[in-house]
Amino acid sequence: MPGSFFDTNVLICLASSDAAKAETAEALLAEGGTISVQVLNEITNVARRKMRLSWPETHDFLTNIRAFLMVQPVTVATHEAGIEIAGHYRLSVYDSMIVASALQTECETLWSEDMQDGMMLEGRLRIVNPFAQRDGPPPG
Repeated sequence: MPGSFFDTNVLICLASSDAAKAETAEALLAEGGTISVQVLNEITNVARRKMRLSWPETHDFLTNIRAFLMVQPVTVATHEAGIEIAGHYRLSVYDSMIVASALQTECETLWSEDMQDGMMLEGRLRIVNPFAQRDGPPPG
């Protein structure tokens, strides 16, 4: 999905003990999309601190994710846009930086388990919780 951007929490579900979540995350990942360097950093933090992966295991996990997704750098322009988004939509600074990166890459869908499912940002980016119960497939 070239128009898809992934929040950290969806990619962490790849290693979940919840098989349904892991399968959903894997299916989305296989379609492709975009992440930011911030997402890679957050995955690294979770892999080391919460999942207790070794450095080599963490590196392998990140390498596998990067094989499927384009990586967007975080720039000063991303930071400035993120601050504006945080103030306007009342999102956390970290979520706002992810939203800013998704908007900069012209994505239409932001897959996130933690942000408000269905929320439309800037009239062109919809937040979708891929794990939410729906009638039919998730939008995107």
